[in-house]
Amino acid sequence: MRDQYLFEMLELSPTSKAVIETKGRLRRCFPGLAVMVSGDRIADSSFRQPLAELLMRLDANMPKEVQRIATKAGSSSKSGIRRIQACHRDACRILRAIGSPLEVWVIEQTEEVFTDYESYLRRMDYYKQVWALTKRFVCELTGHSNLDFFSALRSERRESEGVDQKFPEPLKEPVLRRVQFSTVSRIDVLVDNIYDEFKQAYYPGEHVTVTPHGGERLSGTVREKTRFPEIRRPDGSLERASFSRYFVMLSHRPDLEALVDDQHIMRDRKSFTKLVLRSFIKDNATRESWNGAPWLVKEHVAQKFRISGEVPAHLQRGGKFTTKKALLAQQKNRNHDGSSLQMVLNPSQLPELRPAPKNQKGLKAKQKLQQFVEYQQTLPPHEIGRYLNCQPNGQAHFIYADFPPIAPATQKLPPKPSPPPPIKYPIEDLEIPPLRDGTHRPPMKYLSQDTPAGVKNLAGRYGIMMKTVGSLLETWNTLNVFCQVLLLDSFTFDDYLEALHFSSESVHCELYVEIYCALLKIFVDSEASGGKVQVELPKIPEDEDEKESGSEAEDDTGVSHTPETVNKGQGRSLRSRETKHVRFETGRASSKASTGSARNKVHRAKEMMAGYGWVDRLRQRDFSQGGWEIIIVGLFDQISRKPQHHAACENILAKLAPLHLDPTRETARLQYASLDINTRAKVLQILCLLAVDLKAIRGELEHSNELMTEVRKEKVEWQRARKVALEELRALDEERKLLLPENSAPLPEAAVNGNGNTKVAEDREDTEEIDEGNTSMASEPNSKTGRLLRARKVQQSGERKRKRGQDDGEKAPAKPPKLSNKFKKVLVDIEKKKATIQEHEKEIAKADEDMREIECSRTKCLGKDRFWNRYWFLERNAMPWKGLPGSSTADAEYANGCLWVQGPDDMEREGFIELTGEEERGYRKRFQMDVVERKKLEEGSTTLSNAHQWGYFDEPESLDMLIGWLDVRGDREVKLRKELQSFRGKIMEHMEKRKEYLETDGKKNMADEPMKRVSTRTKTPDGETQYRCQRWRNKMVLNELGHLHSEEPKARKSAKRTGNTRDTKKPLGRQGTRYNF
Repeated sequence: MRDQYLFEMLELSPTSKAVIETKGRLRRCFPGLAVMVSGDRIADSSFRQPLAELLMRLDANMPKEVQRIATKAGSSSKSGIRRIQACHRDACRILRAIGSPLEVWVIEQTEEVFTDYESYLRRMDYYKQVWALTKRFVCELTGHSNLDFFSALRSERRESEGVDQKFPEPLKEPVLRRVQFSTVSRIDVLVDNIYDEFKQAYYPGEHVTVTPHGGERLSGTVREKTRFPEIRRPDGSLERASFSRYFVMLSHRPDLEALVDDQHIMRDRKSFTKLVLRSFIKDNATRESWNGAPWLVKEHVAQKFRISGEVPAHLQRGGKFTTKKALLAQQKNRNHDGSSLQMVLNPSQLPELRPAPKNQKGLKAKQKLQQFVEYQQTLPPHEIGRYLNCQPNGQAHFIYADFPPIAPATQKLPPKPSPPPPIKYPIEDLEIPPLRDGTHRPPMKYLSQDTPAGVKNLAGRYGIMMKTVGSLLETWNTLNVFCQVLLLDSFTFDDYLEALHFSSESVHCELYVEIYCALLKIFVDSEASGGKVQVELPKIPEDEDEKESGSEAEDDTGVSHTPETVNKGQGRSLRSRETKHVRFETGRASSKASTGSARNKVHRAKEMMAGYGWVDRLRQRDFSQGGWEIIIVGLFDQISRKPQHHAACENILAKLAPLHLDPTRETARLQYASLDINTRAKVLQILCLLAVDLKAIRGELEHSNELMTEVRKEKVEWQRARKVALEELRALDEERKLLLPENSAPLPEAAVNGNGNTKVAEDREDTEEIDEGNTSMASEPNSKTGRLLRARKVQQSGERKRKRGQDDGEKAPAKPPKLSNKFKKVLVDIEKKKATIQEHEKEIAKADEDMREIECSRTKCLGKDRFWNRYWFLERNAMPWKGLPGSSTADAEYANGCLWVQGPDDMEREGFIELTGEEERGYRKRFQMDVVERKKLEEGSTTLSNAHQWGYFDEPESLDMLIGWLDVRGDREVKLRKELQSFRGKIMEHMEKRKEYLETDGKKNMADEPMKRVSTRTKTPDGETQYRCQRWRNKMVLNELGHLHSEEPKARKSAKRTGNTRDTKKPLGRQGTRYNF
């Protein structure tokens, strides 16, 4: 039993969670009071047991007497605040009443507590080293020596603050991640490696100096970094080396940014040097002294930068020690067997011999003798000496005896930790560790005015909303894919946006009107074709609109209430007809003004259709002067009875036929002209959804499937023919090798690749002889005479050289003999077969292109990235690369010209990005962040959160940045990268053409274009076109029907075309030529 017991009051370091959750000011008391209690008192159980219970209760419960009650302003509730220091003082008072106070001495710098003054003085003398001539402490950061402990400690703290401020903040995390678990023992080698690695690497947020092409030095901050991968040719040669580009925000020019590469950017030399890097590593990382110990970032620094501190098993000291111990035990067992015993038991197997030292002769024999003597001692007594015959010279002769072998002693070794299995890529994209070097996906542009939260709009225009972008892309793609069914010339996406945004009551936009009229015409056949309704719509109840149903019933008998159904002569003018329409609509509106109530109504669509239904108007192709607008009103009034379209149709009808305006044709025209682009896109989306279910579109899909089958069969035939030609080419090449003359220069073997291309290296003389053999096959001269002539020529040439003094001792090469006729014929056949294979390959490529244009059943996606964003290149299938060759916008040489990005679907977002609690904790433990944080880090400033959000890339450099950002180790991104690389040339070409098209002046001379009909409404009063979309002309319908969709049909002598008849000739391709089957 001890004489005295010391009780010290102190406060342990709180956890990070406790510090964060603490409200108010955080106070700590360390160290606290100390009391000495005698050993006799502690030995008394009547005192020891109550004291232990008191301490347990103070630790678990808070006495009411020490609780402080706090009341917030304006609140009646009271809350208790724990006062830990009060509990310490109460316990100390109890112990002090029993025991006696104890004086202690504390070293504040090291937080050491001493109860003995002599021990305290000895420790202080060691730290200060006043008595020492040379002080032993060294500053770890600066390397300054001959310091006492406190001076070295102050120097380290001061230098640590300076290094932390001087070292670039963006470089801290990547450098520390590089240092973590590094096994380089010498710090100077580690500093050299990291310095060389990060010398030319710059990270976002870092202050740098750029030197543009002008040579002026400008300071700025790196905003974005992009790495471009190297590009290799199919033969493996390097086409472009990898490099990086940086967007730098200039300090003195906040409105400008500099785009520089690795050669035109630098950082301050004093901020990143080897000395500063060494001090930074020494200040933030430690390494133990044992051999092979890894560098470890300090715990508080690792938590700050979210660096994993879990040391891998193969780098732990215990793991290395276990492995080393197992190897030593294995070697020990191997040595324990003994080479002498092995020779006795198995004389056919000789022991491993090693050369003995020169100064120790006979040592090897003595060692063997000693090993055998030790073994002999382990044998039974009656067998000792039976197998050993010692000679006087110290040598031993072994006599072999037939006895069973002795099994070597085995020792169970600890199992060696198996190394982790190698990762077989590609794997799940989000299972790849995130990159923390500052690179992210290149910034996208947005077509809409409203962008995701916190994202700056880079290219929004026309007042487009984000929810409308998908509708615009869908309708543009549908109209261009089925343009031949609709008799509509192809048009660019930019002209399409401008046409939908176009709004004028006096100026006519042909593209804008033709789109609507072409779609409406396929819903109902014309009167000449029977007037059949092709679209299936919900029926209108009789009690809702008796007059409309009556008009339809009377239409079957040939009677109608409309002035248009009266017998009209062919010479009636358009102006008189429209005047009659206006009078009829005005009279009907005035008669309806006094009847009916607007109660529970949001529009007056039924009143617009009274007496003259939209089906009748569409049968007569009554599109002019607000005709197609009022047809849309009637059509949408009937479509609104479908539950899926009710809300959208009611909203549109409330704008086209409002309650406060008269339900006339003119109202529909003016109201539609005032619609915004979002509402117009919604109207087109509903029309396209109805159109794809019609018989004409279905027939086109079936026809395209039939063409696909025929083209696919044709491609298979060409592939078979190519395979046969390759086999014949190989046979001819083998025959060429057999016929190759022995005395001629050997020709290299023909290398036949997988594509059927042969590469035969031939001399120029052989080529000339082959050409001569193709024209005239002369007989070969006598071989003996030829040899004599060649020998004479060689001799004469040598004599001339000797006369001139130019003989260099070399013999003139003999001219190869002429090739035989059979050999020439084989070479000619090889060239012909090569040409045949090339023709087959052209036909196969042509079949692939035809299948790409014919495939119109669905639009294919290029692929998905790690965050499930979809990438679309709309020109990929079902349309020519540059639109129809004969269209009025064919000079643009592009169709869409953008790479579109769609956000993740809800099912993908909820299951793979927004994880559950347990999955999120596991992911955060592995990568120190969740998927949402990783998405913000790696996608940069432009991001998409759901499938209704769209962005796009329209710069060739952005495409290369995107390809470089994709990780080939991921399952989805390796496929997407392959698709982007295969279409890289086409995408870049279209992006450049689009840029040129948009930069050109919209005012072009239209006089050079032959036109069958030019309306005065297509031009402004000054005769010049203001909008680019006004240059578009629907040449396809003019060539087919002789008039536009929006114009009144003209009488034609030829038979009328129906939608069901097809040409019996070969189908016409999208490029204007017919497919050859």
